[in-house]
Amino acid sequence: MIEEAIDAFREGKPVLIYDFDHREGETDIAIPAVEVRPKDVAMLRRDGGGLICVSIPFRAAEKLGLPFMHEILEASSSRFPDLEKLAHFDIKYDSRSSFSLWVNHRDTYTGITDTDRALTIRKIGEAVAAVEKGKEFDFGAEFRSPGHVAVLKASKGLVFERVGQTELSIAVAEMAGIVPAVTICEMLDERTGKALPKADAIKYAEKHGIPFVGGKEIVEYYESLVKIKI
Repeated sequence: MIEEAIDAFREGKPVLIYDFDHREGETDIAIPAVEVRPKDVAMLRRDGGGLICVSIPFRAAEKLGLPFMHEILEASSSRFPDLEKLAHFDIKYDSRSSFSLWVNHRDTYTGITDTDRALTIRKIGEAVAAVEKGKEFDFGAEFRSPGHVAVLKASKGLVFERVGQTELSIAVAEMAGIVPAVTICEMLDERTGKALPKADAIKYAEKHGIPFVGGKEIVEYYESLVKIKI
């Protein structure tokens, strides 16, 4: 199914990505950021229900001047001592978080509407595209923070270092040869209040003709391609 997921990304279409049973055990709806329109944001909040974020590569975040949120909290602790406590990770499935800033594009109004969030997401994708081509980009001139779209900064080593939805979605984007900025949103189950079961996510994928791919398959395929390039 990995080839179908790669082809879908090339066409700007959504993909369902499941991480691992031993990790979050969650399925995310993933869409290339530069392709996101208001109808896609509506679909994400309706059929996903989780947090709508944008994954970007470590190298792009560095060029845009976007730190990890825990770095911001640690740097602010001299003035606000209690903030340092918030940067201590005790999550059960990972050693750290990929959260960076929350932003709105400066052309948005409240920032939360489907139209506003779609604009912010596309513009984040365009920012990544610019710096990936070696161009200068003034992130602060285009965006304000706090906002309504969470930016996720992938690990420097991508899936060789961390296998969260952030890294998995960027890996698929890189294999597809598209702008490596991906909107992701967890699929939740309103019946249980928990993550949507994997079996139900697969049924959703089949019903809507969306590729479903697991983290193990993404990692193995990505690693094989890297070895071939070496």
